[in-house]
Amino acid sequence: MNTIGAVMASEINETPQVFSRLGSNLDQFAAVKNLLVERKISAVQILARGTSDNAAHFLKYLIEVKMGLPVGLTSPSAISIYQSPMRYEGVLVIALSQSGQSPDLVGFAQAALLANATVISMTNASDSPLAKISNLHFPLLAGPELAVAATKSYSAELLVSYLLVSTWMSSTFNTQEIVQESQKLVDNTHLVDDAIASCDRSSGIVFMGRGFGYPNAREAALKVQETAKISVQGFSTADYLHGPISSLAPDSQLFIVAPYHQPQSLISEAVARIRTVVPRIYWIGSGGTPESNDIVIEGSQCADEVSSSIVDAVALQRFSLEFSRKCGLDPDAPAGLTKVTLTH
Repeated sequence: MNTIGAVMASEINETPQVFSRLGSNLDQFAAVKNLLVERKISAVQILARGTSDNAAHFLKYLIEVKMGLPVGLTSPSAISIYQSPMRYEGVLVIALSQSGQSPDLVGFAQAALLANATVISMTNASDSPLAKISNLHFPLLAGPELAVAATKSYSAELLVSYLLVSTWMSSTFNTQEIVQESQKLVDNTHLVDDAIASCDRSSGIVFMGRGFGYPNAREAALKVQETAKISVQGFSTADYLHGPISSLAPDSQLFIVAPYHQPQSLISEAVARIRTVVPRIYWIGSGGTPESNDIVIEGSQCADEVSSSIVDAVALQRFSLEFSRKCGLDPDAPAGLTKVTLTH
C-alpha cells in the first residue's frame, strides 16, 4: 500500500458517504424557496476563492441554464481593497468556502448584507464567520478535510449547488444514483492507471471542458498544479480555440472533461482541430468521442449531464493524486501551501 498521499486518497474515498449524508438532509433546503421568493431575487452574485471558485463556475452555469437569471462572479477586492459602494437590492449572494474564514470573503458578504442583499453560504464549518452572518447556511457535511488539496469538500459544493437550485425550481433529483455512481468510481482501483502510465511532467498538460464539464476542467488543472508542482492550464474548449490553441504541439497532453450525456456539439469543433496536431487525447468522463489511440478515464453514467459532472470530480481527483505520487511528491502537504488561505 502506498502511504504517500494516504490522507488525500482516504478523503476522495469518503465522497460517496458525503453525498449520502447530504441526500439524507434534504429538509434543510426547504427554506430556500420561500426566502428567495420573498426577497424578489432578480440577479445572483457568487462569492468564492480557489477550489470553491471552480465550484462557483458550476453553480453559475447551473443557475443560468436552468433558471435564466443573470449570474456574476464577485470581485472581493472591490470591498477589501477599494471599499466600493454596493447597490444590491434584489441580489442574491451565494458564498462558497471550505473554511468560511477568509477575511475578504467575510467582508464582502457583510458589505452585501448592508447593501440589502440576501446572502446564502455553503461551508464545511457551520461555526465559521461566513456561516454565522449569512441569511441561510448550508453545511457541506464533508467532515474533517486534512489534506491541503480539497477533494470531498469540492464534490460536496457541487452537490449542494445542485440541490439548492433544484429546490428553488421545485425540480426532481436522484441523490441515490449520485451516491451509487460515485461509489463505482471509488471502488475502481485501476481507474486512472492507463493515464498515469502515459502522462509525464516533461510535456505541457492542458485540461479542457465546456458547459458543465468546464468547472471540473478548471479544478483538474488546479489539483495537478497543487499536488504535482507544475504549471497546468485549464480552459473552456471555446476559449481554447480563440488563441491558446496556437501553442498546441504534437507532444502536448490534452485532457478533455466530457461528462455522460454532454451534447457532442459542445466540444466537436475543438476535438477536430486538436486531432490535426496531437496523436492522442485523454478523456475524463463517459461522454467523449475517443478513438483507438486515446486514453479514457471512465466517468459516471448518471441519468443526466449535471449529475454525471458532480460524480466525475472523483476521477479528476484520483488522477491528480496518482500523478503526484508518480512524480515522487506528497499530495497531502504540498510545499508552499496551507489548508486555510486567509486573503485580505
